Amino acid sequence: MKSVNAPENRAYKRVIYYSDELNDDFAGTKISANTVDHTFPFVHKNPFWNACAFVLYYVVALPLVYLAARLYLGLKFENRRALKGLRKSGFYLYGNHTQQLDAFVPALAAFPKRAYIVANADAVSIPFLRNIVMMLGAIPVPTSPSGLRGFTKALSTRISQKRCVTEFPERHIWPFYTGIRPFPDNSFHHPIRDNVPLVAMVTTYRRRRGLLAWVKRPAMTVTFSEPILPLAGLSVQAAKTELRDKVYAFMKECSGAAGNVEYYHYVKK
Repeated sequence: MKSVNAPENRAYKRVIYYSDELNDDFAGTKISANTVDHTFPFVHKNPFWNACAFVLYYVVALPLVYLAARLYLGLKFENRRALKGLRKSGFYLYGNHTQQLDAFVPALAAFPKRAYIVANADAVSIPFLRNIVMMLGAIPVPTSPSGLRGFTKALSTRISQKRCVTEFPERHIWPFYTGIRPFPDNSFHHPIRDNVPLVAMVTTYRRRRGLLAWVKRPAMTVTFSEPILPLAGLSVQAAKTELRDKVYAFMKECSGAAGNVEYYHYVKK
């Protein structure tokens, strides 16, 4: 990440130069991804493991995430009521990726429904943390074609359990980015296969107000679309493209709204 000092009269704190919107990653992590293939336990069936996961998720993690989201991120939801009508079914969330803590936002938004996150393989590549990360809801993308069947089955299993599954189609983290990067439609076949709705969620940033007006880091707002259903009568490819275009259009509309504060300024090389 290359940065320069921004002029004092600018709202942003740092300038970041990029060359590839699809593949550049500014997450700051340097983890070598392990192989995720057909031997990976995408869904654990051990009762003791699942009991530990329940306690870790609901008793330990959620209260801490709530405090971090409210105090550190200044998180506010817009149109969260769109998720209330989906409590009796599973659904997918698709969002832009601007924070490491993005992964915990669905847990708060979907509560009390359990939320799972489609993650890169590096998320489960630290041995002593792999089980913790999976207990918190990570479902890693396979690094080998042999793992695709288990991965797909895991997504469908969580949807059949009436859970929330979140995808970040941009894949890579660009901290505080206020635009929407182009992304392909390859992940949009999941709601079509499982015949369930999806909801787009968009992270934007706003200036702090009131007692926290002195904090330079902007607060986070997450806006949800109304549920979007796959159109019947289309080929799988056409349906994927149609869903992707609707999600992208909603994201662009929200990100372009007034009040989206630029904290880091991104410049193409």
